[in-house]
Amino acid sequence: MTRIIAGQWGGRRLQVPAKGTRPTTDRVREALFSRLDHSGVLTGAKVLDLFAGSGALGFEALSRGASEVTLVESGAPAVRVLQTNVRELGVGGQARVVREKVAPFVARSAATTPGFTLVLIDPPYDLNPDEVDAFLEGLPALLAPQATVVLEGSTRARAPQWPAALEVLTSKDYGETRLFYAEHVQA
Repeated sequence: MTRIIAGQWGGRRLQVPAKGTRPTTDRVREALFSRLDHSGVLTGAKVLDLFAGSGALGFEALSRGASEVTLVESGAPAVRVLQTNVRELGVGGQARVVREKVAPFVARSAATTPGFTLVLIDPPYDLNPDEVDAFLEGLPALLAPQATVVLEGSTRARAPQWPAALEVLTSKDYGETRLFYAEHVQA
């Protein structure tokens, strides 16, 4: 079990998949959302949670004022957990669960789902860095101007190759976890 840290559902527990995911720790989520709250990007945000797992990042954003979240996850057990969490939180009108791999979702959705203002990306630490680079390349087509992108990764992995349309503002390490903060800039 993991819990929502703050906002309207602060303290509520979320189901987590029995295996196959690595939930973001409470410490990292608290630091991440403190920064996003301070930046003012959560209120009314249209959120995309890639590699959603239990949905902890997306549900935390909703709890803190985001207007909607799209949760993308390819693993069937994790998708079932996401659907359970959506039901238990009563956010069916605000949360959409998509069972699909991230790269095809990004490629397919560019023409149909633009305008995300916040993207939270938490891929498996063992995902090939070239795969991360590939879906980052297509991500700007899904974003609103000045959208915020947060990518979680391992401090042991090479830094991703960011496309020109995503300007990395900063990165911060928390033990073995590194968070990159980027902004969608006009080309």
